[in-house]
Amino acid sequence: MADFMTAALQEAHDAKRIGEVPIGAVVVYHDQIIGRGHNLREHSQDSTLHAEILAIQEACMTLGSWRLEDCDLYVTLEPCPMCAGAMINSRIRTCYYGAMDPKAGVAGSLGNLLTDTRFNHQVQVVSGVHEQEAAALLRDFFQAIRAKRKAKKASSAPKQ
Repeated sequence: MADFMTAALQEAHDAKRIGEVPIGAVVVYHDQIIGRGHNLREHSQDSTLHAEILAIQEACMTLGSWRLEDCDLYVTLEPCPMCAGAMINSRIRTCYYGAMDPKAGVAGSLGNLLTDTRFNHQVQVVSGVHEQEAAALLRDFFQAIRAKRKAKKASSAPKQ
């Protein structure tokens, strides 16, 4: 389990390197990674290009099927409603995630879409996998952005 989350964390680092919010995901089938993804929202200006969506798309192409019933997804941040819906619709077996997302997470924080029995499929959830590392990566990323904005604001202020 930890090795697959390490791969998801590597995807998150890849996102960070290109200025994206550092979230990464991998889809695993029979102990093999068959789909990888990291956020590409900013580069593409497409709000749907989350790490989970990209990893699911690649896994579907790899298997030649939209059904990922024997697959598990590892993601560094608790899934949002869109990504949870994609997991339900693709029949992901288990979602392992790192850090909780109190602003948009629906695998425990704001709700529990993945385990809601009103849907035709439920996804098992395991939270807190490499939680400290995943949370630190996000925290450091946003602290750096705020520091850059503050420095830019200070440098553009009128001189007295």
